Amino acid sequence: MAMTADVVDLHAFYGTGLGQMARRALRQRIRHIWPNLRGESVLGLGYATPLLSQFQGEAQRVIALMPASQGVIRWPRDERNLVALSEDTDLPLADESVDRVILAHALEHSEHVRPLLREIWRVLAAGGRLIVVTPNRRGIWAHFDRTPFGYGHPYSPSQLQQLLKDNMFVPLKTTGALFTPPLRLRLRGSWAEGLENLGARLFPHFSGAVLIEASKQIYAASAERVVKRRVLVAMPEPAARGVGRTLRERD
Repeated sequence: MAMTADVVDLHAFYGTGLGQMARRALRQRIRHIWPNLRGESVLGLGYATPLLSQFQGEAQRVIALMPASQGVIRWPRDERNLVALSEDTDLPLADESVDRVILAHALEHSEHVRPLLREIWRVLAAGGRLIVVTPNRRGIWAHFDRTPFGYGHPYSPSQLQQLLKDNMFVPLKTTGALFTPPLRLRLRGSWAEGLENLGARLFPHFSGAVLIEASKQIYAASAERVVKRRVLVAMPEPAARGVGRTLRERD
């Protein structure tokens, strides 16, 4: 299955056994970085919904925005929709309106990397945190086109750190996930988790995905900063390029 940044392909990947393993591994790393988000507002950008459900019922608010170029799909399944379609350079959120942002399956495909990061900076509250998830340039996952991590522009940890620094973020913690090869193996959860932990100890620079937590850098307002206010508009039944009404995101 050739993967692109299309929401239909991303949804299909995370419905496979390999995709479920990838979701568990990424969730585990994110939860290690953010062990408790009680009372926080959380925004998922790109295709971040597979990583968000662990915060429902804990965070005060969890919402997701998907880029227009990718398409959109309803989430969560059989509950009130929490996803909207958005341009990645014009997020429909007020300044300093969210505490945490997870950016996944977005940065490596964006043609507007700097404006995207500036928009995230704008909507993050003072002291807010961002986790960026991208394919690792050094990892084997970036070289297999059967997963979404084999498409777009992969980053090494140092490249991603510098990119964040150049766009008013302070990198805090760098880690990796997806040390298990992207093969169609039926591994039980404990086996997959064991391989992940072993890979993290023995080959820390060769993960399939790079995850970096960063904080919003605060200093004198830049002339580039966008100050107009926006309001998030809920989409009760979003469509993903004509098929979204028939698809439902997994928990």
